[in-house]
Amino acid sequence: MSDKGANSNGTNDDEAPDESEQALDGGRPVRNPDDELHTLYDEVIASDGYGDDPGDGVHRDTSTADRSDRASKAEEAGNDYDDDDDDIFGEDPSEFDMADAYDTQLVDRQNRADGENGDSDYDDLPDEFVEAGDEVFRQLQLRLGEAAPQPRLSATRRAVEMLGDPHRAYPIIHITGTNGKTSTSRLTESILRAYGLRTGLFTSPHLERLNERIMIDGRPISNEALAENWADIQPYLELVDAELEGTGEPRLTFFEALSVLAFASFAEAPIDVAVIEVGMGGEWDSTNVADGQVAVFTPISLDHTARLGNTVAEIARTKSGIVKPAAQVITSRQVPEVLAELQRAAELTESTFAAEGSAFSLLSTSVAVGGQVISIKGLAGTYRDVFLPLYGDHQAQNAAVAVAAVESFLGGGSTAIVEDVLIEAFATVTAPGRLQLIGTEPTVLVDAAHNPGGALALAAALKEYFSFDKIVAVISVLADKDADGIIRALEPVVSEFIVTQSSSERAINADELASIVVGIAGADRVVFELDPREAANLARDSASESDTGAVLVTGSITLVGEIITLAGDEGWKP
Repeated sequence: MSDKGANSNGTNDDEAPDESEQALDGGRPVRNPDDELHTLYDEVIASDGYGDDPGDGVHRDTSTADRSDRASKAEEAGNDYDDDDDDIFGEDPSEFDMADAYDTQLVDRQNRADGENGDSDYDDLPDEFVEAGDEVFRQLQLRLGEAAPQPRLSATRRAVEMLGDPHRAYPIIHITGTNGKTSTSRLTESILRAYGLRTGLFTSPHLERLNERIMIDGRPISNEALAENWADIQPYLELVDAELEGTGEPRLTFFEALSVLAFASFAEAPIDVAVIEVGMGGEWDSTNVADGQVAVFTPISLDHTARLGNTVAEIARTKSGIVKPAAQVITSRQVPEVLAELQRAAELTESTFAAEGSAFSLLSTSVAVGGQVISIKGLAGTYRDVFLPLYGDHQAQNAAVAVAAVESFLGGGSTAIVEDVLIEAFATVTAPGRLQLIGTEPTVLVDAAHNPGGALALAAALKEYFSFDKIVAVISVLADKDADGIIRALEPVVSEFIVTQSSSERAINADELASIVVGIAGADRVVFELDPREAANLARDSASESDTGAVLVTGSITLVGEIITLAGDEGWKP
């Protein structure tokens, strides 16, 4: 069965280029580094789980499914159904011996994925559950949208309580910030998975399909599992809806219901550890019903000011709400007022605190074919000359934060990550929609930068990692974003802007955006095309006029997702 998810008819463009070397027109070549890196897995281990018995792992009972029925089925199949998590973490998770665990729990990642999600030989077969998966997204869309989050935790907490608290069935690394949350989450998850841990990853928003948001062991949740888990939790959501409406409150929102679905799906899988990205803010975000053993903060700047506050200190105060008692706090470099708020939250909760620049740091980064080579000083170890197939110094800094987060989670910050594990984790990590190559002849890159901070990081990466002599940007921006700041950040590196409007109801009117762009870049550098697909094709034609031209699609995650789908439909990559 295919693992393509609900909510789009597009294809998956997350994979690296097929050839070992493939030139970016006018830029540096991109290649898959796997053939040069030390391979972790010398043998294929056929077991489908952890320990000696297939299925033996960390999981606890929840009410999202009949656990006794699953135990009976496992017993009939000759498997040892074990709800005891001591086989992974020992009596004390802080005593987890990473090196021994790595030696004893190596499993072939693809073999396990094949066993659960369908053998790779059959990936091209139709997914008979696509319609059921699409129906989940359709029902979620009937709820109050993500643009209007409710500043409350009580509704989500009530729903997970009714389900038996599935969010307490596994430890959690909780990640918030303004920029870099998703990339840091994916980097963190990749390291944990390289250790042989079965992971859950919850991120938002999605680019093409809803299933992207709920990843299990490195793959989007299948349509079958998505639909089954939704059917399990829907009656409980309806009960909570009725209670809320009875007291005059809005029923569960899109994101509240989706968060409950993610927690339940992870418990049902089951998983060993979840990496959870905050939707918005932190304190009242629905993901905050869970208690993260590690609270991670990526760079915090102004964004969502109407919801989170008008200063970076106010925003940091809201985001610091994810710090729970006796947690381990990891933060990237922050401006002083933000750092002060995070330190205050750590002190109030008696949590440990580790900041980039003092407790850990990015030592160096150098441009390499297909990405960069980085060196990191972590909390417990130093990791030199590790290849990272992502572009931009900001991604190297995200990697340093991820390393510190994993060191904190697995060894309390006192045990270094096994070198080969980190090599494998970084070599195979992907960051869809983050300077992602989706087309050649001409080169087409997409980047989900949607605020000035993200746009500045994007502009810096384009100058440092590529040598294009012409960049044509296709851009759309949501109405609640700082369009002026985004355009000013991109203007120095963009030759021509093609202004369009994504399908999002929140997209700024294209005429209004064009006026902003003309005011900054000048009328001679701006083209208007309302249809995003036509805009992308105009950009490709314009970029092709130069031997080293490229197209950049940015400003809106919705726009990026639409163009990724278009690239797949039209075969922009050979």
